[in-house]
Amino acid sequence: MSPYRLHAFCQSGNAYKVALYLNCSNIPWEPVEVDFFGGQNRTADWRKTVNAMGEVPVLEADGRQLTQSGAILTWLADKHSNFAPANGDERYETTRWILFDNHKFTSYYGTRRFLKCFAPHAPDPAVLAFLQARVEATFAIVDKHLAGQPFMIGKRPTIADFSLAGYIYYPADETDVDIAKSYPNIHAWSERMKMLPGWKHPYDLLPGKYIKPIAR
Repeated sequence: MSPYRLHAFCQSGNAYKVALYLNCSNIPWEPVEVDFFGGQNRTADWRKTVNAMGEVPVLEADGRQLTQSGAILTWLADKHSNFAPANGDERYETTRWILFDNHKFTSYYGTRRFLKCFAPHAPDPAVLAFLQARVEATFAIVDKHLAGQPFMIGKRPTIADFSLAGYIYYPADETDVDIAKSYPNIHAWSERMKMLPGWKHPYDLLPGKYIKPIAR
């Protein structure tokens, strides 16, 4: 049995962050598929035995169930040293960007994608427009940041890069964002991340079936 079991599904960019880190670190792990769209993670039993927050990812590690992608990445980097910050200044910077990612970069982008593609009811166009404006603002910040360096903290990838990469590789028909055209520095960075040994697309790395976006 692998030392780590990751509860995940292939549409989850937050789960992808952890899976990609493990793969690129050459750390053995095995997936545990979560039927998110069937409501498995919202059942009382799942919340009691897996994650009281009702969220994915969950990493089974050292007899514990670790949750929240940013916290999991930090824990893994501390334990294995792969893609870890090199000093106190870098640790501050990785934490800063992971928080920005969780609160804004991934949050707006991932939420808009879910509402557009997978929500059972068509979203209010005003809500989509609100989220789109936030996506554009946060992507502009990251694109400007990456204009002066190859990775988020400098010349090498860290857990901050894995955090921000969570939803970057999902297809444009799910996100309505042409990253290569609109954010060239993010695109160049994403291509550098793809060069890491162990990189895989989320639909190839995580368990579950591809779901065609709902036509709205």
